[in-house]
Amino acid sequence: MASPPEYGPEGPIRAVAAQPPVPVAGVLFDFSGTLFQIAPYADRIRAAVPFAVDDTTMDAWLTALATGLTAPGVRAAQHARDTSARAHRHAFTTRYASVPALAPYAAALYEQLRTPEHWLPYADSARTLAALAERGIAVGVVSDVGWDLRPTFAHHGLAEHVGAWVHSFEHRTEKPGPALFRHACALLGLAPAQALMVGDHPAKDGGGALAGLRSYVLPSGAAPGGVRGLDAVLRLVAPDPAV
Repeated sequence: MASPPEYGPEGPIRAVAAQPPVPVAGVLFDFSGTLFQIAPYADRIRAAVPFAVDDTTMDAWLTALATGLTAPGVRAAQHARDTSARAHRHAFTTRYASVPALAPYAAALYEQLRTPEHWLPYADSARTLAALAERGIAVGVVSDVGWDLRPTFAHHGLAEHVGAWVHSFEHRTEKPGPALFRHACALLGLAPAQALMVGDHPAKDGGGALAGLRSYVLPSGAAPGGVRGLDAVLRLVAPDPAV
């Protein structure tokens, strides 16, 4: 595999011959915020707490969760969060428990992450994956995560479209490091230049470019179950006037 060119602040240090783009033969997708989104916090909390929660109380808890993101203990727990199942669980339960009223339910809230029913595919996820399969484009999932995603995809009928699964906790590393992207490409039998990485985090998913892939980063904030805008992926992979 050729080494990437060395760069100074204004461009490559040594001249590099321009190469025509290689056709995309495979697409790697992030999971959360790209193909799926978990149910809203309020719904999850009400499912975990064994008593009724009024809107005013819920709003106060959600505000406290947001504020807690900057708490030193919560921030410290996020370090290397996705490099092991244990670290991932610790990071999330620490964040939930930053709200005293939710501390007794932190473990239950975490288990929701591992429960397929709590995740919703975006409205255009299934048809995008199916369209890629119809065009002979390989698909992989590369996710910073602390558990196996295959049951979630299977529960929603989407696992059949995925040919490679790369979970960060199984490799003890995280995006944007190149290892996860390159491993997924190898599993699909592709060179990095043949693959497109699609995600929603500029720093993490955009790291695919450092591994030699092309990258497409979706804007954040899409509502669970809504249309994600994944038709753009089809246009990038194989332009088709009918799409």
